[in-house]
Amino acid sequence: MPADPLDVVMPPGLSRWPHAMQQKLDPPLKPAGVLVPLMQRSEGLSVLLTQRASHLTHHAGQVSFPGGRMEADDTDVRAAALRETHEEVGIEPRNVDVIGYLRSMPTITGFAVTPVVGLVSGEVDLVIDRTEVDYAFEVPLGHLLDEGKDRYVDRDFEGQTFSLVEFHYEGERIWGATAYMLLAFRKYLLNK
Repeated sequence: MPADPLDVVMPPGLSRWPHAMQQKLDPPLKPAGVLVPLMQRSEGLSVLLTQRASHLTHHAGQVSFPGGRMEADDTDVRAAALRETHEEVGIEPRNVDVIGYLRSMPTITGFAVTPVVGLVSGEVDLVIDRTEVDYAFEVPLGHLLDEGKDRYVDRDFEGQTFSLVEFHYEGERIWGATAYMLLAFRKYLLNK
């Protein structure tokens, strides 16, 4: 686990982002934890993702990992990620074997997000909290590791255009901070 969850690594390609967008990553940031749930399926590992509810204040309607900001009762970002995962999709912390952490990453909404990688054991029945999540879906890990599946898209921000990587799978679009976390995870797994 990172010693300091506010010690962030900037997203790759940041220098090509519009200046105003880069400034949104500046401190002060609030610590948060997300779980990168690796679901053990008979056909191999898959990654569980959620479609956030459209009425939320932060990242509404976006695909994300389950998780959220640290609260006063959370001992660390791991506890926050596991608590939020249980609240959002019903996975009990006892069903998650934490196997590692990725470097904390800033978001343009003011969070320093630490991805907590965990194997989810056994058959789990998801219980979706519709106040936070519209639905959950899985993407095979092999699909995310295949660099040939990356899509580069142009994004406009305050009149400036820049390219970002996205993942697409069965009609789902994974972009933004979640895509950057997946890229960091792939880089780690492929030892690049």
